[in-house]
Amino acid sequence: MGIYLNPGNRSFQMSLNSKIYVDKSNLIAYTNSVINTEQRFVCVSRPRRFGKSVTAAMLSAYYGQSADSALFEHLAVATNDSYKEHLNQYNVIFLNIQQFLSRTHDITAMQSLISDYLIRELTHTYTDINFFNDSDLTGCLLDIFAETNIPFVFIIDEWDCIFREYKNDTHSQRLYLDFIRNLLKDQPYVALAYMTGILPIKKYGTHSALNMFDEFSMTNPGPLASFVGFTDQEVKKLCNDHQMDYEEMRRMYDGYCFEGTTHVYSPRSVVSAILTHSYDNFWNKTETFAALRDYIILNFKGLRDIVTELLAGARKKINTTTFTNDMTTFSSADDVLTLLIHLGYLGYDFKTKEVFIPNSEIFSEFCNAVESAGWDNITDAVKKSEALLAATVNGDSATVAAGLEAAHMETSILAYNDENALSCTIALAYYSAREYYSSFRELPTGKGFADIVYIPRKTHPDKPALVIELKWDKTVEGAIRQIKDKCYVESLKDYHGSLLLVGVNYDLKTKKHQCMIESLQYPAATASPVTTDKRSDREKIKGK
Repeated sequence: MGIYLNPGNRSFQMSLNSKIYVDKSNLIAYTNSVINTEQRFVCVSRPRRFGKSVTAAMLSAYYGQSADSALFEHLAVATNDSYKEHLNQYNVIFLNIQQFLSRTHDITAMQSLISDYLIRELTHTYTDINFFNDSDLTGCLLDIFAETNIPFVFIIDEWDCIFREYKNDTHSQRLYLDFIRNLLKDQPYVALAYMTGILPIKKYGTHSALNMFDEFSMTNPGPLASFVGFTDQEVKKLCNDHQMDYEEMRRMYDGYCFEGTTHVYSPRSVVSAILTHSYDNFWNKTETFAALRDYIILNFKGLRDIVTELLAGARKKINTTTFTNDMTTFSSADDVLTLLIHLGYLGYDFKTKEVFIPNSEIFSEFCNAVESAGWDNITDAVKKSEALLAATVNGDSATVAAGLEAAHMETSILAYNDENALSCTIALAYYSAREYYSSFRELPTGKGFADIVYIPRKTHPDKPALVIELKWDKTVEGAIRQIKDKCYVESLKDYHGSLLLVGVNYDLKTKKHQCMIESLQYPAATASPVTTDKRSDREKIKGK
């Protein structure tokens, strides 16, 4: 057993020994399906905190000759047909590129250090082989394979750290790509190459040295989607086992979604919440919001508008195909947003091609970044949202109308010319409602779609539900009437408690917002609602 050649299973054993371990061993069923095939080159890119290193250690323990085969007997993969065929049958070379880069701070020196260490371990292990050139890493690997007929599994963790730390050094990047290509491409001794990083590898300028890899990224993880983070089923079980509130866990850390996997959670955050028994922002324990701020302040047309709409809970369609997969080459706002997907700051719906802020933990990072960036208008709107929510709950429609007016002025960078823009302003103005409510935009009701609906979380049963209908140059009375006529309330049949109907209109002629609020006593799903208009007679006449 060596440091880098067949390093054993100590690292994975520590994961198994941990208080919280989620079994992702069925990933091995996929790697077994591509091992010794043309598809044996696999690159998985995910954000920090998403378990890349744990997975790499698992694969090393499974394939490596020096590892303990009993380690996997009680894991899910043990029932797979290919389990025994490949268990501990290969030479594993495990490289964490970040460790080598941190020791050298120079690409050429780093490559030499990797080669020297591997050659040392290879020649000390295979003492009976007459190496043609024991200073040539690729030659040594060829000699060993020719003599033993045992191929190698290469596991390369943090493969892309060069592109993150040497962002502008294209010469060093090309040297590094050539090193990886010469080590792996078209080499008969490679049974499997599994690389992990944050960035995809498809396009670094015109250099396609690693085009033999199949990529599984945050924009399209394909068949590996369920291994990106914790799934909904896994989190439900963890919450049950550790007496944690599932709904609160979901609000804080859920939100990433992939085709076939509707809920994906940030693993590090879920584990930290369980270990500390608190729902904190654990994202900022490993990375500061400055990283996010530096990207959202880039001066690309439309970027600030999009970020503002995302903060308001909107989803925006973008084109991810123009992103060149580095951290410096941006030609549009879409490229910046695509990078934020790979960094974990945005979720991405592959089917609709839309981005969104995935959960409350990331929302708070965006708020910190926006405040740090000097976007005072957005920050002010967020800070005033608590007062606006209180006025709504109290039925103070005049104050609500004035608050929406202020929010409109503060977010005036948005093109305020249709109901969708009004919706974004309203959602941002009610930002603080996220603390107490689950929010829904365009909620299906059977007779249409309710514009915005807030349902109180079970941790805040004192709060009334809100059904908000928006109108553009019409009337607030018409908004309230539409809620009733289209039976929007019936979509909340599983909710029992007080309800507020909120009608909002923007008058194009006066450039003013108007508001009308009615409360419903709704003690049961089958009860007939009794409405009470909390407005004064003067407000009713003015339609505010």
